Amino acid sequence: LQGIFVLGLPYALLHSGYSGLLLIVLAAALCCYTGKILVDCLYEENEDGQLIRVRDTYEDIANACCKKLSPKLGGIVVNVTQVVELIMTCILYLIVSGNLLSHSFPYIPMMEKTWSVIAFVTLLPCIFIRTLKIVSKLSQLCSLVHFFIIFVVITYCLTQMHQWSWAKFRLSLEFEDFLISVGVIIFSYTSQIFLPTLEGNMKNPGEFRCMLNWTHFFACILKTTFALTAFLTWGEKTKEVITDNLPSFLETLVNLCLLTKALLSYPLPFFAATEIVYSCISKDNHSNYRSPLLAMTVRGSFLLLTLLMAMFTPHFALLMGLSGSVTGAAMTFLLPSLFHLKLKWKKLSFLEKCADISVFILGFLCSLAGIVCSVKGLLEVFG
Repeated sequence: LQGIFVLGLPYALLHSGYSGLLLIVLAAALCCYTGKILVDCLYEENEDGQLIRVRDTYEDIANACCKKLSPKLGGIVVNVTQVVELIMTCILYLIVSGNLLSHSFPYIPMMEKTWSVIAFVTLLPCIFIRTLKIVSKLSQLCSLVHFFIIFVVITYCLTQMHQWSWAKFRLSLEFEDFLISVGVIIFSYTSQIFLPTLEGNMKNPGEFRCMLNWTHFFACILKTTFALTAFLTWGEKTKEVITDNLPSFLETLVNLCLLTKALLSYPLPFFAATEIVYSCISKDNHSNYRSPLLAMTVRGSFLLLTLLMAMFTPHFALLMGLSGSVTGAAMTFLLPSLFHLKLKWKKLSFLEKCADISVFILGFLCSLAGIVCSVKGLLEVFG
């Protein structure tokens, strides 16, 4: 999920200058923190003072917070938000795949939408994915491809060290461009949707916090190195997707790797979205939930939905930005901090309360700014 945004980090530095480097570090710290407090909401102390896992999902946390208002309202809001974000992500992978195929084989006279259909055909086996083990193996392959792409770009940039200059960094900032950079940087770290399930499936859940610290630390180092070397290499000529700056022989290779990454990335949000739907269905009719025919139907419907939206939704990038500003900020900053305050208020120290409130306010401002920029873009397009 992070790979698509990572390729835009050098472009984000172009518009944010020195503050972009600080934002990369700050975003890592904030997303690591909200991941910890979200998983903290899964636990409660028993009579002996021991922490017991009493909730399993993001939905359970939401229902616990809203049980006085409505027993299921919180879960419904969270599930709808998660499914929208996951479906949008799947659609984005399809569109990106079509775009990459079109650029990789420009001599074949086919439209990008046709290439997207070809990419969709390769994803049909997703209908048969039934366990997280298969998804994890595909994600491992995806990570290997991702590291290869980063390695190729950084290696090429290092060969151009003779033309690096810190003078390429901007000191003055334009507000709207800076907001775009904030969105790209922050959402290159988002993973909160998957954390409750991930922590629940760990052999030793006690190592979750340590794992989160190290993964965000190394992600921060890698992203800073990647963004910095790429921007110092191309400066003002840095493009939105940094691979477009590469020489043609490398661009084709990297584009094909990106295509592989996009296709390998699709199963994770797809599986997560269908699992949410399954859990909702199982509460009403457990026997039907176990029906293989129902499972195939739901997965097939999701696959078809992502294809149709990728093919026929106009200005999807702007709509993605709008929905991402709402769902991404909510799932990453607003809800974790709000739920943590609600469930742990009596046990939180003054500084912890201040931290949660600060994260909530920051998330709200980021969401509001993203919505304003996206709506402005849509209004300009539709004239």
